Amino acid sequence: MAFQEKDLRLIRKEFEDKTEKNPERIRLGNHFVDDFIFEDNEAADIPINALRVIFNIISIISNEQFRPEDRPKQLSLFDEEFETENNIFASMKIRNNKISPSGSSKQVVDAYEFLAKFKMSWYKSVNSKGKEIKTFGGLISTPSYDHRGYTSFLISSYWLKKLMVIPEYNYVLYNLVYNIRNNKHIIFAIWLSKLPANGTAVKLSTLNKKFGLNYKTANDFCFKFLKPARLSLHQYNNLSFNYRYKGDSIFIFPYHTKISTDIDLSVKNTGQPEITRRLRYFRKRYGLQENEMVQFTYQYKNIAQTRELIEKAFREFIRYNRSKGIKSTSFQGKAFLIEIQEIIIRLYRNTRTGTLLPNGYPVII
Repeated sequence: MAFQEKDLRLIRKEFEDKTEKNPERIRLGNHFVDDFIFEDNEAADIPINALRVIFNIISIISNEQFRPEDRPKQLSLFDEEFETENNIFASMKIRNNKISPSGSSKQVVDAYEFLAKFKMSWYKSVNSKGKEIKTFGGLISTPSYDHRGYTSFLISSYWLKKLMVIPEYNYVLYNLVYNIRNNKHIIFAIWLSKLPANGTAVKLSTLNKKFGLNYKTANDFCFKFLKPARLSLHQYNNLSFNYRYKGDSIFIFPYHTKISTDIDLSVKNTGQPEITRRLRYFRKRYGLQENEMVQFTYQYKNIAQTRELIEKAFREFIRYNRSKGIKSTSFQGKAFLIEIQEIIIRLYRNTRTGTLLPNGYPVII
């Protein structure tokens, strides 16, 4: 293949970090996690500042992420925009202080250099018409450091699709990459978010290989790696874990932390058990009767976008009550649903769709 083809890059879309407001959580698509962070079931040793770049990329494109079964038309639009020719890219710009809050230009440069070189290769995908599309580069290409406070770079269509098109995903707290200093603890948190609610058992050799460690005994692994990781996640994450070992088998059991007592950010978009558990939480905590749950349950279970809107409304509900010194559980039964419904209407009408169809909001009562 001719070397010059590497330099033939077509830019089809521009993304920019235009807001100072940071999200509470981001959606990490399982395909991206498996292929970029845990290729061949082994975690890449991605530095903390490079993880910040990844988290901020996902934050910036979050409004354009989608599940193909929910929005099949969006998938065809993506294909038309990015998967018609070789070497199609999107451009992006991120504030440097998001990558190095201390203002170190070396940390910023090192982070982008790592991501430009990491997994640099030719990648192939097949578009909806069966045509093979080729792209060269790592996750990012041609980073350009701007002393005025930004770094701009390109993202290949191959990796952009894995970040935007997310048939299965898990939520991860955005601030993990700022609150936790150990990059392996953050990568462990990403892996933990994918575990089933009843936990898992893993051999010591498997965990050593997965996280690039070399502990001789299960006892060492638990007390030298899992114990400090658990302390970090218990303090800063919505999901932590308990552990025990027997022989060379290590048992890991996820649990929700105090951060998620009122705001449970761990609802996954895959599988009904998590959704059922979340509905049980609402019913028990806010005293909802079966007849009050009918419409709410239908909307939450069956319509992914409405489920996200309900969760967003619930976070607003919690935040407002805390600011006023009111316990959220003061609202019981229908009173709780009325509060959430009012917030849903307000949030919906602030969207583009809500502007066009102001009465098209989902009804949960």
